[in-house]
Amino acid sequence: MEKAHSLLLNEEVCGQLGEHQKAQFIFEWLSFLKKLLPAADRADIKHNQKRLVEQLMVVLIGSPGPPTRQLLAQCLSLLYRLGDPFSASLAVDKCNDIILSKDDSPSFLPTRLAAITCLGAIYEQLGRLLGNTFTVAVGNLLKMMKNAESQGRYEIMLSIEKILRGLGVSAVPCHRDIYKAARFCLTDRSMSVRCAAARCLLELQREAVFLWTSELENVATLCFRAFEGSNYNVRVMVSKFLGTVLAAAIVPRQATGGMAEHVKRTSFAEAMELLSGGFLRGGASFLRASGDMLKGTSSVSKDIRVGISQACVVLVSCLGSEWLEANFPALVAQVLELASHPRTTQTASDSACSRRCVSFILRATLGTMLGPKAQVAAAKELCSLVGKQKKALDAPVSDCSMETRLNVADVAASQHTLVCVLQELGSLVQGLGSSADSLLQEPSAGALDTVTSVLLHPSASVRLAAAWCLRCFAVALPAHLSMLVDRCGERLNALRGSSEAVAGYSAAIAALLGAVQHCPLGVPHAKGKVVLSLAEELLRSATQNSRLSIHRTQGGWLLLSALMTLGGAVVVHHLPRVLLLWKCAFPLSVQELHTERSRGDAFTWHVALEARAGALCAMKSFFLYCRDLVNEEVIDRLHTPLACAVALLTQFPALIRSYGNQIKNVATTFRWRLYEVLTLIPPKTYEGHFGTLLKQLVSDLTVVENSVSSGLMLLLPFCHPNDMSVLGPPVQDTDHLFLEEQLHHGSSVGVGSLECDPFTICKKSLDVPVPLPAACPVGIAAAQLFGVIFPHIESPNFTNSLLSRLSKITLSSFALQHLGCSPNVLVSEHVCRLGLGLLLRALESSDDLLRCTAAEGLARLVQVANDSAFSVSTMQISFEKLKTARDAMSRMGHALALGTLYRYMGGIGSPQHLSACLGILFTLSQDSSSPEVQMWALHSLSLVIDLAGPMYHAHVEPTFTLVLRMLLTVPPAHVEVLQSLGRCLSALITALGPDLQGEGPLLSALRTSCLVGCAVMRESHDCLVQAQAITSLQQLHMFAPRHVNVANLVPCLCVNMCSSYLSLRKAAVACLRQLTQREAVEVSDYAVTVAKELPRRDNVTIKERGLEGALFILLDQEMDPQLRQDIQEILGHMLSSVTVARLSHWLKLFIYSRPDVNEREDEKEQADDDSIFTCKSESSSPFINLRCSTRAFAAECVCRIISQCENGDPAHFHMALAQERRLQDSTTEQDFLVLHLADLICMAFMAATDHNSQLRMSGLHTLLVIIRKFAAVPEPEFPGHVILEQYQANVGAALRPAFSADTPPDVTAKACQVCSAWISSGVVSDLGDLRRVHHLLTSSLIRVQAAKEVPCQQYNESTTTMETLAVLKAWAEVRAHTSKDRLARFMEPPGPSTVEESVGAGLTGDGLLKLVQADLPTLSRLWLAALQDYALLTLPQEYAHWLPAAGGAFYTAETVDSARPHYCSAWAPILHATALWLKSTGFISTSLASIQSPEDVNTDRLHLILGITMEFLCSPHSDAQMEDIISCLHALQSLLDVPWPRSKISNDQALSVELLSVLHRLIVTRESASIQLAVLELVHQVVCAAQEHVKEKRHSKETLPEFGEGRDTGGLVPGKSLVFGALQLCLCILVRKLPQLSPKLMGSVPGHSMQPQPLSHSDCTLVSAALSILSDLPSVCSPEGSISILPSVLYLVIGVLWELVRQEPEALLSALLSVALQVLRVLLSSPMAHAEKSHANLSFPFTLAEEVHSGVNEVSLLTAVTIFLLSASAKVTTVSSLQTRCIAKFKGCLQSKDPVVVSRTYQLLQSLFQSAAADVSVPFVQALGGTLVEHLQAAEKRQPRSTDEVQAVLEGVRALEALVSAAEEEHRAQLTAVLLPILISFLLDENALSLASLPALTLHKCALQDLMRIGPQHSSIFKAIMASSPSLKARLQSAVKVNQESVKARSALGQPHCKTSPSIQLKTNFL
Repeated sequence: MEKAHSLLLNEEVCGQLGEHQKAQFIFEWLSFLKKLLPAADRADIKHNQKRLVEQLMVVLIGSPGPPTRQLLAQCLSLLYRLGDPFSASLAVDKCNDIILSKDDSPSFLPTRLAAITCLGAIYEQLGRLLGNTFTVAVGNLLKMMKNAESQGRYEIMLSIEKILRGLGVSAVPCHRDIYKAARFCLTDRSMSVRCAAARCLLELQREAVFLWTSELENVATLCFRAFEGSNYNVRVMVSKFLGTVLAAAIVPRQATGGMAEHVKRTSFAEAMELLSGGFLRGGASFLRASGDMLKGTSSVSKDIRVGISQACVVLVSCLGSEWLEANFPALVAQVLELASHPRTTQTASDSACSRRCVSFILRATLGTMLGPKAQVAAAKELCSLVGKQKKALDAPVSDCSMETRLNVADVAASQHTLVCVLQELGSLVQGLGSSADSLLQEPSAGALDTVTSVLLHPSASVRLAAAWCLRCFAVALPAHLSMLVDRCGERLNALRGSSEAVAGYSAAIAALLGAVQHCPLGVPHAKGKVVLSLAEELLRSATQNSRLSIHRTQGGWLLLSALMTLGGAVVVHHLPRVLLLWKCAFPLSVQELHTERSRGDAFTWHVALEARAGALCAMKSFFLYCRDLVNEEVIDRLHTPLACAVALLTQFPALIRSYGNQIKNVATTFRWRLYEVLTLIPPKTYEGHFGTLLKQLVSDLTVVENSVSSGLMLLLPFCHPNDMSVLGPPVQDTDHLFLEEQLHHGSSVGVGSLECDPFTICKKSLDVPVPLPAACPVGIAAAQLFGVIFPHIESPNFTNSLLSRLSKITLSSFALQHLGCSPNVLVSEHVCRLGLGLLLRALESSDDLLRCTAAEGLARLVQVANDSAFSVSTMQISFEKLKTARDAMSRMGHALALGTLYRYMGGIGSPQHLSACLGILFTLSQDSSSPEVQMWALHSLSLVIDLAGPMYHAHVEPTFTLVLRMLLTVPPAHVEVLQSLGRCLSALITALGPDLQGEGPLLSALRTSCLVGCAVMRESHDCLVQAQAITSLQQLHMFAPRHVNVANLVPCLCVNMCSSYLSLRKAAVACLRQLTQREAVEVSDYAVTVAKELPRRDNVTIKERGLEGALFILLDQEMDPQLRQDIQEILGHMLSSVTVARLSHWLKLFIYSRPDVNEREDEKEQADDDSIFTCKSESSSPFINLRCSTRAFAAECVCRIISQCENGDPAHFHMALAQERRLQDSTTEQDFLVLHLADLICMAFMAATDHNSQLRMSGLHTLLVIIRKFAAVPEPEFPGHVILEQYQANVGAALRPAFSADTPPDVTAKACQVCSAWISSGVVSDLGDLRRVHHLLTSSLIRVQAAKEVPCQQYNESTTTMETLAVLKAWAEVRAHTSKDRLARFMEPPGPSTVEESVGAGLTGDGLLKLVQADLPTLSRLWLAALQDYALLTLPQEYAHWLPAAGGAFYTAETVDSARPHYCSAWAPILHATALWLKSTGFISTSLASIQSPEDVNTDRLHLILGITMEFLCSPHSDAQMEDIISCLHALQSLLDVPWPRSKISNDQALSVELLSVLHRLIVTRESASIQLAVLELVHQVVCAAQEHVKEKRHSKETLPEFGEGRDTGGLVPGKSLVFGALQLCLCILVRKLPQLSPKLMGSVPGHSMQPQPLSHSDCTLVSAALSILSDLPSVCSPEGSISILPSVLYLVIGVLWELVRQEPEALLSALLSVALQVLRVLLSSPMAHAEKSHANLSFPFTLAEEVHSGVNEVSLLTAVTIFLLSASAKVTTVSSLQTRCIAKFKGCLQSKDPVVVSRTYQLLQSLFQSAAADVSVPFVQALGGTLVEHLQAAEKRQPRSTDEVQAVLEGVRALEALVSAAEEEHRAQLTAVLLPILISFLLDENALSLASLPALTLHKCALQDLMRIGPQHSSIFKAIMASSPSLKARLQSAVKVNQESVKARSALGQPHCKTSPSIQLKTNFL
């Protein structure tokens, strides 16, 4: 197809193609031409225009298909607009000629339709340039319409729409004629023609004033008629036209020709009167409507009322949100009249439909178009309406006159009005959330009192609506939930004699209990007991008053059902009483049940059945919400009631015959409830009653099927979800689901309403339940129970006989469906034949739903039969039927069967079957005479493609050819066929999968076919087809992303993202979500590039705010949960990819999502600190009136931005650096987060102080993140301060409202966390400045102590636990921060001082301790209580009986499960703080009231902390917070700092070993350096404690001096030895950091490993700590134990040394080397290292010294050798071979050319000469003394040139001097005679001294000083040398003389000059 990508059509290639390939080639060329023309050069276009026009005209007369003619028209019109427009008239004439042609043959129709389309497109692009020719064109089109078929009428309407759009006001002469033609098309039998006519009229009304003036009534009547019998698309378009026209009549636009002054304006009331007339009378004429009224019948269909409801919403939308805010009272009044009119309430179905329409109007206007403040005002208006209606009903009751007496009509009118108002009021309040609190705070509104008063209404529907409204109030405002329950309970007790009060208040309490499921804070546990008491009282008193029996019975069981929704934690305490109530509701035995029949009358049976049905409903609720309480004991106790209930089924026929319909209705309800309960329990429980149940189930299902409406509802569950698409468009993906679902399958059953099943009021749902009448759900429940029971029938004969008796499709399908899930059940051949015959007959039914069910049943039958021959024969039946059948129904059913038969067969096993199946389906798909057959066949084809798998690859190419050919030829009106083609295309893409990425001509052609098919579907006018195109492109992008042009796809997605169709928006957003996962930056750029072409929506475009801004607004407007989730994911992907690059843009996007600051001036005046905010929101910001959930999401995004910047440029958190970077590079517009800190604080403040709790939580969390990230950022203008200091008042003002008395506990808990973070951050350096925040914590501490005495009355007791623990945790964090982190100085790498070092550290240490000190006695007591609670709550389940019966310190026994998470989140800081407090007290108990002794108290506290810590560290979860682990380690460190717990732990060897094993596991499982270092320090403390214990024992008289680990044998038992555990742990650290230490890892001994890796600062710190521990281990052992571990310890230390000396010397390694050498000295100096048994093991590590490799740090290695020689036993160091190697090592270092090495070698020799024993030092003196003298004598000749060389010579002199001192007396004179000449040789004469270099001069001075020091010590030797060597004497004398002269000169310069007094004396004493 690449040859089609040219400006001119490649006619040569096109001519060589076949017919179908040619159509595809032309379409591809036209698609490319459409994209090329706008980008091409105009000169080039004009040059080729003539040829292009000729080619396009050839295509026009070539009978192009619908997509091709659309593209043709667009290209032709673009060509004339961009090229020479003057020749366009020729094309217009050509099109007119084709239109007026007399050729009526079918082959000419595509050409005529193409001419019509081209004509409209040309006028749309050129408009007035064509002059007055449009009158002729329009006349021709209208003339042709009279004889046109549906396709022609459709295209003519669309063409006229384009003509009107292009001509604008110039088309006025034709407006009337067009209107007349469109009127007829608007009621056309073809739905597509109606849609096109509505679109044409919608364009016409822009300039045709008469449509919304003189013809307004006729237009309205016309639209009403268009609604009748319409589909969804027609209703949407016609309602859009009608609503727009009415809006134009109310607010006229600028009219043409100066007619604006004469346009008559229509009032809103008049417009609503027109809509009301249609709603009441439909589209009938006045006479017909009057006749219907006289007859008492209504002819208004639901289609009309649904369409009018949509039109009303469009009307208000066109008028705008500002108009609605000003006029919503009028709207509400007008709309409510529709619900209360007698003509809309003639039947229950009519009234339910009308109420739903009214509710939709109110929800779509008040609920979506108004901002939060306006919604509060609307809610107040609705409250006033409720009050007025209630007063109107109450007035006749108080006035006994006949004129005001209440009648049934008034009650009915009030009933429907109140239901609508209450439901909308509840929806508004629920949407507002806690922002609706202002509605309750205003006394004039009286919302709760008003709604509560309606609970006494005589109508049940109103009472239930009021109860639901109260539930919405409780969900929105959980603080009022408990109060409402109490109020309703009190009123129920007070008005128990009123049936309305009993029904109303019991329903209200049930609804409120249902709201608890949506309130995380819950209600007090005692409410369950109160509700149970109310229920028991109602049930007990039900028999006392016959007038109230039914109401009390229903109310009692309703309360019990609602009680079950509180969960097992509440019900478990009342289960015995509930079981007793269930037992009393039924006879005690089945025998007693049989005797009941002879007693009672109709009323008593009615009451009894109501009670038993209610009891069963309570059981159902119990099984649903309390599954954890269901056990064998409970089921056994329920067995008798359930057995009686099943037995009662057999008595219903006789009861119904005796008492009639009154019993029949309640019997139906009873069976429904029983079936639901039995479905939820194991079938084995009632297997003895299978026979009775199955008989009744078959009877019920048969009755249901005889009812057409109920049967349709029953069939829906049996249809496979994939087959639902052939039954009609999915109403779930529409914005009008609430309306449209009553017009689809099952609509004849009637619209559900709450009064059909009051028990649903306590279900977990945020939408009003709409249960259907009992006749329908009883059938569904029966079918479900039948499916549960059937697989458990063990007798095959019984199963077969049962199936053979089934005569209905429903039972067959359900039985087969559940048999398919139970392969053990066998079905006989006879049953298979019976089922096959039944299903085959149903396949030819005229009902689509029945055919789908039959096809599914047939597939299940083949699955159950499990016989290949039966499967083949069944398929062959469908083959033969399709070959011979001519009726559409048979072909549709059997075509679907071909696809479904393979669904449960594990795929298609035979290529022959697949080929035969495809051949038939291909043929049926091309049957253009029946679009329905095409649709079903194509759907079956898509199923076959999905199920065939790889076997289908051989048929992919012909299938693509079929799909493309049909896409190019199917008329656009057949949208169902196009949708099926889209499913086939999607299935083909899935079948090919990743193969689409391949290369080759075939795959390239298939990819092109995919893209062409998607392009064809994207041009469709149907939203579902467009959505399918986007989905297919999304699939193609997933499999072959390189071949999808994202640049062309993104603009399409941006347009469809703002579509009015939900399905299209969902598809576009889902595709965007996939694209942004990998190409977020590109998608954002493409969106901005095409922004100019996108329509505006809500005054914001992608150009202004970017794609993310449009998505953010869409997020606020959408209600669909999946769509909102996808949008949030898109924004998340974009945040992760492009945030840092466009930081300012993203911050503006989210920060300006807050409300205008000016709107909160009144709130800011209430807080003095709030006035500091002066930031202003942009006046042009579109983010106004955002929902609180959207603003909360914006706050979450800001936190993500902060977290993302943390991993980026450091300048984001450094003000000075950011400002400097900004100034240095101002051209790139760099932006940094710290520059927006003021806006971030402002946003967090406004969110934290909002009325909405969700937003407050988000604001507080954002503030917490800001404090943590910016606490250390310095303020460049004020050195020593941090940048957050200036926001102290802001933080305090944001936190203060969270600690008010009416604040929810979760908000207070979050605020406590922020308080502790703020106090601990170090931002505030003045103690007084922290007083405000400190006072908040102090007040909260007082409040939680008071709350312990007075239980919470608003929320569940667990919320008190949450708040208390949050307060204690906050105090604990502050207390923990007062203790300096002992690891901080080790973990920070050394480096130059930074700017941050100059920042004030704020209040730390003693400063913060002062804040906490006063409350420590109280806090310590509460901390210990909290830890005791936590320790008990974390016990395993088998120790649950240890829990206190009354609960703990901060939790109650009833709230154990809900309190446990709060303890888990707070225990760690509390543990650390408690340990610090105990450390500060030294474990001195100050409790005077304690019964235990101080020793026992301290022991309990120690074991408490150790137990909690060990239990947690023993098996920390993978998701355990690092902070919790560190808190545990620090707590243990604090304990071991105190002598008493240290001695306790050291005395318990098993405890110490267990602690070390736990710490070892922690080292292995955690890579954090801070954790590992804390572990090592803790290990060091444990070892030190053990040392103290050993020393104490050794000094005591009770034990031997050899006390210690190892005892007499020296053996260390793993798992019982502390030393072994410590050694194991140190080895783990050393091997991790230096894996070369492990021979197993390296395959060799240390020193022969691979090149070592450099160690970081933390690694060096960890290795140092491990070495320190190793050095202490021998002291813990006995002598034998020390001897046994010493080789291992030395091996590790020497190994570490060897690895260190092999690395480049650095500052980090120098410190580590020092530690290692010190450890080595300690080990070698230990007494046991000198023991005889240790000698054999000490020399091995030093065999490494004989091999000197390049790159080894010789100095460090030689230092280690020297330490060995000085510290080890002489018996080891005097071994001749070892001494020889060491001497050689020294000689080698002395020969080094590095003066530093030589200098250090001299130093080490000096140590040897001075400190070593004679038998160690003598060999070194003898071997190295001469070398030393030679080196010093040669120094005079070399003349040192650097300071290092001079230092080396001086160190050599020191070594020689040490040698002289160490020599024996007889040899000392000789050595001195050697030393003194060497020193004199270093002296310079007088002449050389002035010219000497600095190193030589330094050597000279040092040598002279040494001579003057040594000479007097050896005066005789010195004189002898001077006498014997005159040259030496002369040199020395010259040097001394020069030195004396220099000393005199310096002394002369050093004398101060005489000071002269100043001439002017300054006065210094001013007294």
